[in-house]
Amino acid sequence: MFKIVCSLFFATTLFGGLLDFQTLDTAKSAYSEGDYEKSAASYKSLERKNDDVHYDLGNALYKDKKYDKAIAEFKQVSKPELKAKALYNMGNSYAQSKKIDEAIASYEEALRLGDDEDTRFNLELLKKQKKQQKKQDKQNKDKKDQKKDQKDQDKKDQEKKQNSKDQQKKDQKKNDQQSKNDQKNKKEQQKGDDQKEKKDQQKDEGQKSEEEKKQEAKEKERQAQAKKVKEKEEQKKKDKAEAAQGEPKELPISDMQERKYEKMLDKRGIKTLMVPLKSKGGHDDEQTAW
Repeated sequence: MFKIVCSLFFATTLFGGLLDFQTLDTAKSAYSEGDYEKSAASYKSLERKNDDVHYDLGNALYKDKKYDKAIAEFKQVSKPELKAKALYNMGNSYAQSKKIDEAIASYEEALRLGDDEDTRFNLELLKKQKKQQKKQDKQNKDKKDQKKDQKDQDKKDQEKKQNSKDQQKKDQKKNDQQSKNDQKNKKEQQKGDDQKEKKDQQKDEGQKSEEEKKQEAKEKERQAQAKKVKEKEEQKKKDKAEAAQGEPKELPISDMQERKYEKMLDKRGIKTLMVPLKSKGGHDDEQTAW
């Protein structure tokens, strides 16, 4: 996807000996053969390093997928004719490390030094990827937030459901207790009513008994009065009888005595008609002699 610009500058006049020339030749050969690790090692073994060596070492490290180390080498390049290329390859290293913002910054800095088609292509590609990544991140975030919201909502629903169950249990317990209390109050009320009815009944019975007692007392008083009246009448009869027994009894007058008594009255000049008395309850008929 990203093109690496490799520019190998071998200036043997800049190095002080045949050993450095041989090392550079070995590094170049290893790079060409694809042995990037050996190439990088050869570049690193050089005692003296200039911008060209840092640039070529950075390329070898990039190919060996050691992007952070390659970036460190590209940053040390300050040579004007290599700076833009170093920034371009540094941008590629950042891109491979998934550091999109740093890669974009490296490409933009390289383009300020000079326009380049590959650099611009990579820059637009990363900007597009960044935009898509933002969109994807937003979607992922929204999805994550949605999952979190759903999870929170599920948790709330579960809590609400549990609270509803708990409330139902509380209400049921309260209703059961209320029912027990109602039954207890009903029993107590019934007991109270029964006791009141019993008391009323006893009271009625007591009142009835009192009335009966009064009636009995009246009856006894009436009987006592009747007895007294009867006793008085009997006493009167007794007294009358006793009085009658105490009077002297009149003896019947014989005919001879009656004639003698009449003669005596005739001598005295008294005319008397003797009329016999009738029985008790009758009328006495009297006739005078004159």
